[in-house]
Amino acid sequence: MQNTTYATRGMAVAPHSLAAQAAQSVLQEGGNALEAMIAAASTIAVVYPHMNGIGGDSFWVMSEPGKPVLAIEACGVAGADVSTDFYASRKLDAIPVRGPLAANTTAGTIGGWQQALDLAGSWGGTLPLPRLLADAIHYAEDGIPVTPSQYASTSAKHAELLAQPGFANTFLVKGKAPLAGTRFKQARMATTLRTLARDGLDSFYRGELAQHIAADLAAVSSPITLQDLNAYRARTVAPVHLKHSLGDVYNSAPPTQGVVSLIIIGILDRLNLAQYEADSLEYVHLVVEATKQAFAIRDKYVTDPAYMTIDPQECLTDEFLAPYVAAIRVNQALPWGQGKGPGDTIWMGVIDGEGRAVSFIQSIYHEFGSGVVLEKTGINWQNRGCSFSLDPNHLNALLPGKKPFHTLNPALARFNDGRTMVYGTMGGDGQPQTQAAVFTRYAVFGQAVQQAITAPRWLLGRTWGQSSDSLKVENRFSPEIVAGLQALGHEVDVIAAFDEMVGHAGAIVRNPDGIFEGGFDPRSNGIVAGF
Repeated sequence: MQNTTYATRGMAVAPHSLAAQAAQSVLQEGGNALEAMIAAASTIAVVYPHMNGIGGDSFWVMSEPGKPVLAIEACGVAGADVSTDFYASRKLDAIPVRGPLAANTTAGTIGGWQQALDLAGSWGGTLPLPRLLADAIHYAEDGIPVTPSQYASTSAKHAELLAQPGFANTFLVKGKAPLAGTRFKQARMATTLRTLARDGLDSFYRGELAQHIAADLAAVSSPITLQDLNAYRARTVAPVHLKHSLGDVYNSAPPTQGVVSLIIIGILDRLNLAQYEADSLEYVHLVVEATKQAFAIRDKYVTDPAYMTIDPQECLTDEFLAPYVAAIRVNQALPWGQGKGPGDTIWMGVIDGEGRAVSFIQSIYHEFGSGVVLEKTGINWQNRGCSFSLDPNHLNALLPGKKPFHTLNPALARFNDGRTMVYGTMGGDGQPQTQAAVFTRYAVFGQAVQQAITAPRWLLGRTWGQSSDSLKVENRFSPEIVAGLQALGHEVDVIAAFDEMVGHAGAIVRNPDGIFEGGFDPRSNGIVAGF
C-alpha cells in the first residue's frame, strides 16, 4: 500500500503524473494555486484525452485564508437553436449520446481558465499565460506515452465512436487504439493551445479561433454557432456550504450535484457515524443508505438553478434533512430508483505555501464526449447536453440557453482546527459516494489521507452498458461484509480489487503548522507532487 505523501511548501494531486508535475513546477516558480491549476488543467486535457478536454466544462472551488470560499461555474449552455423542436424535426425522441447532435452545448472550460487567471492576479499571480500552457503545448506537440486507461477506453468505445467525424484520424493509429506506452501526438491541439497562449483565452469565444471552431461545428452539423460562443462567459459564484460538526464543507452549486455530496455527509453527521467502526458493515451500509436519500433529493430538485423550485442551500438545514435522516434503517436497505449513470472526468487539487487551495474538476462527460473532433482545431467536443430530456415536463427538460445537469462537483473543507482539505473524484454517480468515503474515513475516523483513498470502495448505480443499479463492491471487502450487505437487502455485485469503476480520487490536506499531506488513487495513473 502507498504511504501518504508529505511536503512543506506546496502540493498538487492529479490522476495523471504529468499534470501533477506541471502544477508543481508552477508552484516552485512562485506561482499560486490558481496558476498551478491552470497549468495542470491544460496539461490533463492533453495527457488524459479520453477523460476530459478543452471542448468540455469545468468547475472550481477556491479558498484563500481569511476570505470567503469562492467557486467558478464554467458550464456551457444549450445553444440558442437547441430545442425539443430541433430534435423533433429530425424525428428523434431522445437526444443522441454520440455525434454532432450530442454536441449541443457550448464548452465552458476555457472560460473557467480565464476566470481563474483573473482571480490569480488578486492572489498576487504574475506568471504569464504562455508559461502556464507551456507543458500542455509541449505534450501535445512532442507526444505523450499512452496510458493503460486511454488504451482501454479507446478499445472499449472503438465501435461506437469510429464513425464520428474526426475521431479516427485523431485518436486511432492505423484504425486501432494506440497501445499503452506508445507515443501519441496531437499536432492540431498544440496549434490551438499556442493560439490561446498568443491571443488570450477569450479568443476561444470571441476571436479568430472562435470563428474556426464555429465553422468546424457547422461543417459537422452541430447546432452550436458562433453566436453561442460569442455569448458565453464563465462566472464566479458562491459555492454551497454545509456546517459539519468538524468544520465547514463546500462544493459547487447547481446545476452540479455538489449539494448531493454535502447532503450525504450531512446525513451521516446527524446519524453520528463515528459510533461505528471504520469500514465496517454498518459504515458501508449507512453511507449507501444516505446516498439513496441524497439521490432522491437530487432527482426531485437539482437542475439549472434558474429553474429550481428550492434554494439548494436550504437542502443542508437540520429541518430539511430531518425526515431523510429518520428514514434510514441500520438493519435494512431501502429500495431506490435509478441513478444518473457514470461519467468520465478528472478531479485535481492544489494547495500552495500560503494555504490557498483549489479543488477542480474538468470533463467532456462520456469517454471522448460526443466523439466529434473538430477538423481545424483538434478539439473533442463534449456531449454533456445529452443529459437533457425532451419531455417538456421533466426536471431537466431541454430549453435553449439552459444549463445541463452536471454530476461534476469538486469539494473543499475548512476544519474547526485550522486544517484545509481539497478532495474529489471522477465517476458520475460515484462522485458523491467516493467523496463521502474519503471525507469520513479521513475526517471522522482519522485514517491517513492515502489510506482513505486506497481502501476498498463501492458504487451504488449503473456502469456503462449496463442497466443494473446494484451495489458494486471491490473484492477487497471481506466475504463477511459482502454477505452482511446482502442480508440487509442490498443487491451486491463484486468487482475488481482496484476497479476504475469506483473513480479516480485524490486529496490534499494542509495542517495549521504548514505540513501538507496528500494521497492519490492507485486506480489511476496519478501521483501526489509535493516539495
